[in-house]
Amino acid sequence: MPDRRQYRFEGVEPEIHPDADVSRESTLVGDVTVGADASVWPGVVLRGDIGPVSIGQQSHVGDNAVVHASTIGDRVMVGHGAVINEATVEDGSLVGFNSTVNTGVTVGAGSVVAAGAVIPEQYDIPAESFIRGVPARVTPLSDERLSAEEIFSKYSSGEYGDLVDRHEELFDE
Repeated sequence: MPDRRQYRFEGVEPEIHPDADVSRESTLVGDVTVGADASVWPGVVLRGDIGPVSIGQQSHVGDNAVVHASTIGDRVMVGHGAVINEATVEDGSLVGFNSTVNTGVTVGAGSVVAAGAVIPEQYDIPAESFIRGVPARVTPLSDERLSAEEIFSKYSSGEYGDLVDRHEELFDE
């Protein structure tokens, strides 16, 4: 049986749905829940100590992302190296590579956070927004001709979507 990096914190241990795929090279601490058909890739840290971490159904957390005391909705993609700290990312949103979602932020449903964006503390982003820049600027997705659903479908299905199965050693039981 492979070594798993899952740790109890103050008597609470991570809960992983049997249909979720969590890399043995990720770290889960404390009050962490991973929903059905979600994937958590190598190097990810999910730390539920000062508050719970919830990864919704069919959500994907990419390599080296850090999610601390945050809620990730259903059908969300979190890109490689993203940091989400004490925040909420609502259903159907995308968080780009190396972006930062700071404390108290809510990213509205169906939104796209561009790669490298930094969202300052306490922002409440409306649904279906495009967030980019440092500090982040927010515009409606419709102004940008982007669709979070189209992007999610492209990267969460087909050849990319079956990567978990193709990386059997990263996810073996």
